[in-house]
This record gives sequence, structure tokens and C-alpha cells, in this order.
Amino acid sequence: MNVKNTISVVVLVLVVGGAATACAKRPALTQASAPPPTGVAVAPAPIPTPQALAPAAPSPAPAAPAPAVVQPRSAPAEFAEDPALAAIHFDFDKSVIRPGEARILDASAGWLRENPKALVLIEGHCDERGTNEYNVALGERRAQATRAYLVSRGIAEGRVSIVSYGEERPTCAQHTEACWAANRRAHFLTKPD
Repeated sequence: MNVKNTISVVVLVLVVGGAATACAKRPALTQASAPPPTGVAVAPAPIPTPQALAPAAPSPAPAAPAPAVVQPRSAPAEFAEDPALAAIHFDFDKSVIRPGEARILDASAGWLRENPKALVLIEGHCDERGTNEYNVALGERRAQATRAYLVSRGIAEGRVSIVSYGEERPTCAQHTEACWAANRRAHFLTKPD
């Protein structure tokens, strides 16, 4: 190999090696976005410029907001059974208040209006069918629906707390439809304010 060919090979190796090294030091710019919904045209997102990628000068920290005065919620252990408030029941896999249960809630709302200092805890419960996660979510929807009904009847939302136990606290342990129906409920506990 002559000197001219050797110099050409060395220059080529240096150019390719330098380009590869320079590319390795630059962060890769990728544009990731979800595909647009079917039937909707979406303009492509703009490609970021090098100025947009430069770190921004730190801005001064905002003043800390004044701490909010928060009424602590009562723990479920602070509530007790009250025979004046009857539990309501739900259809399988539902959180809709049935007409018969609405009458029970109307009576409960009346009691709560007569006892304006009483706080109420609504426990959402489910039967054993379904996963624990699903039943906790369903129990919460049942408790929320019950609270929303009471609020619609004039009970202050701040007086009503909710908790979901899912399938964890059944009233009946048999594996029958009657037992499962008894476990699908919103149960009430009260605490004097």
C-alpha cells in the first residue's frame, strides 16, 4: 500500500470515528405521541428547537401559601351504630339507589335534619363476588351515591364521610343469593359533633 492510500484510509477512519463520537455526545431527539383517534385529523406536533431544549434559568420560588385550616375527619372507630339510620341495599353490581331504598334514605335525612350536630359515616359494602379491588371501588360508588342522595335532601356534605370495605365486612357468610343481597349495602354509623 502506498503512502497516499494509507493517508486516505487514516483520514477516512478519523472522519467516521469523529462523526460517530460526535453523534454519541448529542442527546437523541425523539417525538413520541399517541396516534390520533380514528376519523380526526391532528396536526403534527412541532419539532423542538435547540433553544427550547436549553435549560431555563431557575425562577424564584413562589411564596408558600398560607396553610389551610382543615377540619380533621373523624376516624371510623369514633362512629357508632344508631338504630335510627337503617342500611340500604343495592342490586348486584350496581350503585343506583332503588325507589324503596330512597324512602329509607328520606327517613334518614329527616333524622339528620332533626339532629344537626350529628355526623354520619356511610360504609359501602359488597358481596364476595368479584376481585377485592373491584369490590372496594364498587363499595365506594355505593357510599358516594348514598351521600349524594342525602346531600340532595339538604344534608350538608361536610357532615357525611364515606368509607368502602368492599367484601371485607359481610353481615352474612353463606354463599347464597339471599346472603349476597344482604351484604350489598350502605351502612350508617353516627357520631355526635
